[in-house]
Amino acid sequence: MTSAVRPIPIEWRSIKLLTIVVSIDGLAPEHDIRRKPATYERILKNIAGRQITMHCTITRQMTERDGYLYDFMDFWSERPETDKIWFSLFTPQVGETSYEILPRPARLQVVRELHDIRVKYPKLSMTKMTIDGFLNPPSQPSDCIFANVTRTITADLKTRVGPCQFGGNPDCSQCGCLASAGLNSIGKAKLPGGVSVGWIYQGSYKIGNVFAAMRGD
Repeated sequence: MTSAVRPIPIEWRSIKLLTIVVSIDGLAPEHDIRRKPATYERILKNIAGRQITMHCTITRQMTERDGYLYDFMDFWSERPETDKIWFSLFTPQVGETSYEILPRPARLQVVRELHDIRVKYPKLSMTKMTIDGFLNPPSQPSDCIFANVTRTITADLKTRVGPCQFGGNPDCSQCGCLASAGLNSIGKAKLPGGVSVGWIYQGSYKIGNVFAAMRGD
């Protein structure tokens, strides 16, 4: 993931299974204020001729303007560089009171709009299950499949970030992580016999931890 402050090497287009994700905060007026010097002008210059996935974190402010997400999709869907588009929701820390936090009605509104956008815009690469996952996130990091199967470190490669990618004390009840929502939804899926995918995962995860402890990992 990058903010595209610098040009993305054109040679990366030939690397198989590599997904280049450009993180942006809404349309240009809002993004440029928050992300300077990684302005829209600079991003568009640095992604020219590349194939990228656009990732936008939705904040409360975006939900207060009718059609905001549709305008965002119009702009980025028309760009030849855009391969896919992803959305996450703003995730606060416990006790945070930022205005960017989406109250429950706004979260419901976003979910409804994303379901509609998914039908109208082919470049939105989010399943119905993933979108629905924003309504019932894992209750704590230990219950989050994504938090358990990933390791996040700081940019200097020296410090591990925990308990998940957000660090600190994230408010899991208001989690808006795209990956968490997607994997949590998959975990709820039922296999033949009524057993959930998540139940099998949790079992294998616990067994793996036991063996890791025995080896001293």
